[in-house]
Amino acid sequence: MTLYESNFHRLGWLGLDPLCLPDVCLSRVDDDLPLELRVTERCRYTTVANLSYLFSTGVLPEREPGLEMRVYHDARLVEVSDLGRDPCVPQAVRAHVPGSLDQRWARNMLLNKWLDYCCERGHGFADKPARARPSAATA
Repeated sequence: MTLYESNFHRLGWLGLDPLCLPDVCLSRVDDDLPLELRVTERCRYTTVANLSYLFSTGVLPEREPGLEMRVYHDARLVEVSDLGRDPCVPQAVRAHVPGSLDQRWARNMLLNKWLDYCCERGHGFADKPARARPSAATA
C-alpha cells in the first residue's frame, strides 16, 4: 500500500488534486513529448484515468503507453489497473488479470518512476506551479 500511496502523492507533484481530476489535461515542456491525463470513469469513491504521451505519427495522435490508473478517494491511493497495448511493455508487466503480487508491483513501480521522471522533466497540469517535490531523502 505504501507504493500506491506514493503514486497518489507523485500525481499531486504534477499540480493536480488526485481527488478532483479534470476531464482532460495536457502538459507540454521543451524537449519532451506532450503528456495527457484523461479521465475515463468517475464513481463516488474512485476515479479512473489514462496517463500517456502523445505521439504525432499520422493524422491523429497516438497515446502510449495508455497507462490506466485507479484513484481511490477515501484511501488516497493510486494503482495501475492496465498498461494498454504498448508492445514495448513486457507481457508479464502488462497482464490484464489481477495476477501475482510481482505483476502488480512491477506495474505500480513503473507508474511511480514515470511520475517521478515527468516531474523531473518539468511536466505539470495546473495553471499554478506543481507542488514542491520533497528531496530524494524524504521521498
